[in-house]
Amino acid sequence: MIDETDRKILDCLNDDGRMSYVDIGKQLNISRVSVRERVNQMIDKGVIEKFSVVINSELAGKHVSAFFEVDCEPAYLVEVAETLVNNPVVASCYQMTGPSTLHMHVLVEDFHALEKFINEELYALEGITRVDSHILLRRFKSRTGLKL
Repeated sequence: MIDETDRKILDCLNDDGRMSYVDIGKQLNISRVSVRERVNQMIDKGVIEKFSVVINSELAGKHVSAFFEVDCEPAYLVEVAETLVNNPVVASCYQMTGPSTLHMHVLVEDFHALEKFINEELYALEGITRVDSHILLRRFKSRTGLKL
């Protein structure tokens, strides 16, 4: 679906999403027009889903990062997941294999906000059978995007 030049373009954009097509072209020894056309093709094919900015959650006021494993009754799985992904404190939510049904990452301002989310929003959802949570103490590595 993509060739080596596309991979190199994606690596450049992954390292610096604001890198100009001119700079990418110079680095890869291809024209700006070629870079633009390749990026547009990758957007059209769905290889590039979107362009975004990476925000430091702590500097933006979200000081507590928690990971949840949430078991649901099968009949409620999609409804629970859809409710959770529409909650602004939920950074990511995945259906997983293994002992937990949903794996979720939550970012909140403080422990009071975390407690409120758990008690008033998470536990209030019908179909949840178990919730296990883990609080992040320190981040050693975090990757955004796919490294090719």
